[in-house]
Amino acid sequence: MLNLNTLRRAHAELPVSAVQNEYSMLWRGPEDELLALCDELGIGFVPFSPLGYGFLTGAIDMGTSFAPGDFRAGTSRMDPENRQANMALVELLQLWAVRKNAAPGQIALAWLLAQGPSVVPIPGTTQMPHLMENIGATEIDFTSVELAELNRAVAAIEIQGTRAPQMVAEWSDVEAPSRI
Repeated sequence: MLNLNTLRRAHAELPVSAVQNEYSMLWRGPEDELLALCDELGIGFVPFSPLGYGFLTGAIDMGTSFAPGDFRAGTSRMDPENRQANMALVELLQLWAVRKNAAPGQIALAWLLAQGPSVVPIPGTTQMPHLMENIGATEIDFTSVELAELNRAVAAIEIQGTRAPQMVAEWSDVEAPSRI
């Protein structure tokens, strides 16, 4: 995750318009402090991997195997034992998808959009049907009661495993050296 001191220093030097960082129901780390800092400084927040590298769409299940070199194979949250536990999140999305007449991925994206006006997720895809499905997330609204209910349900699921391979994790939250 982005180092908060580095962001403050960079913004003081030259105003930052937006920050891009991983954020999804599968990894909610930016909620700890980064989103609040972005709001404080008037910085937009652009979540990458808002669909948890495809996991939150329901396309990955216990029968899924990853090709050699696939990033997801290097994250322990995709190990079979952790994936089994993390499927609770997919099941929650599937329930809400039925409730809202949507796809699970649309619920995950709509949830991100509901986190505040400065949060603008960028789901990546190379397939037109997925693009059209992702765009459909903008049509899903949650009442304040529904959003509170969904947030409680998401928070109750303890994600198992690490979000990134060790090499990537070592570079997370590293403060950039001062120029002076």
